[in-house]
Amino acid sequence: AEYGEFQTFQHYFKQINLSTMVDAATKKTLGAIPILKTKAGPRDKDEWPQRLKEEFSSLIKYIQNNKEADNDWFRIESNKEGTRWFGKCWYIQDYKKYEFELEFDIPVTYPATAPEIAIPKLDGKTAKMYRGGKICLTEHFKPLWSRNAPKFGIAHALALGLGPWLAVEIPDLISRGIVKHKDDTE
Repeated sequence: AEYGEFQTFQHYFKQINLSTMVDAATKKTLGAIPILKTKAGPRDKDEWPQRLKEEFSSLIKYIQNNKEADNDWFRIESNKEGTRWFGKCWYIQDYKKYEFELEFDIPVTYPATAPEIAIPKLDGKTAKMYRGGKICLTEHFKPLWSRNAPKFGIAHALALGLGPWLAVEIPDLISRGIVKHKDDTE
């Protein structure tokens, strides 16, 4: 399937009530990320390649939108099977770029279950993180994911999960001196 065949979140938005859960900027971001149609996980050998095509198309569109809005904040790639993802994400504060490696595996029950995104470098540095550096998304993101699976994909997990988490946690970690810029010396 080509990107043009995917519905965007704007068309789907009327079917779910996000108005009290996300702000206008988030709605705009989501509105530009294509939703996915294929309900398949890594175990679905026949349908998984189609789901991966949709995932990549959605990610490409999300990255393009971010670059056009001067909001480029991550790079991501996967293994050949599309089951293990890794890359870098960054947060800019006071003209300094704080960069972190990220990783996650696609759960066996995907897309019913959201991926657990990890930033191993920050493991144990914040209460909003699980063992192994997995970011805590249970309170806000996971209920939203479960209501919207299988239409949400990796781009949605980054936009609704990792992005907001970075925006809240990294400034706090910087202000407490837990995260330091690579050029800062004591």
